[in-house]
Amino acid sequence: MDPNAVKSTLSNLAFGNVMAAAARDYQKEILAQEKAQASSSLNQEVDLDDLMDDPELEKLHADRIAALKKEAEKRQEWKKKGHGEYREITEGDFLAEVTGSEKVICHFYHKEFYRCKIMDKHLKSLSPKHIDTKFIKLDAENAPFFVAKLAIKTLPCVILFRQGVAVDRLIGFQDLGGKDDFSTRTLEALLIKKGIIDEKKDGDDDENDGYDESTRRTVRSSVVADSDSD
Repeated sequence: MDPNAVKSTLSNLAFGNVMAAAARDYQKEILAQEKAQASSSLNQEVDLDDLMDDPELEKLHADRIAALKKEAEKRQEWKKKGHGEYREITEGDFLAEVTGSEKVICHFYHKEFYRCKIMDKHLKSLSPKHIDTKFIKLDAENAPFFVAKLAIKTLPCVILFRQGVAVDRLIGFQDLGGKDDFSTRTLEALLIKKGIIDEKKDGDDDENDGYDESTRRTVRSSVVADSDSD
């Protein structure tokens, strides 16, 4: 037999053995990876099951549900007291209204004064956003006793009550830049600063809160003087 042919045959056999061994090793490695992945997936499932039964998470969930329930009950209680809307009251209702809620904003107005109408518009816009505060209005002409008692001299006059006690007031627009075209957001920021309403973080859009131009023109056609007082 040709020695060179024998050598070539042995070489080919050796190469074949190496490739076969490599193929076996590769197959083992693939099987090992698949096993590791299956084990990891099983561990993840076990971890998720453990989390579902975690007493701390269950307590957090229960606390959250309780907080939401309490908040809903508060909102219902506030609505029963007339919160969430801007309402007109009578002089006979005044004491019960301002003492019946923790925080109350009462606008003393005159139906013919255009600045009172501007204030009405902004307070009406704010009342549903700040349901924890009561927003009411009272015709100053029909409430002479409380106008005198609270020493109201200029309208509009917005008086802020806490626990039935008058703690602050807005007289005319002097704290709002002295102009008629202030925004609802400006009034809101002032009331937040005075602590009678809380700052909202839901980004409510009040881009259209400016006093409507056509309404402004109509109101300014009134013969009422620019400076309103009682």
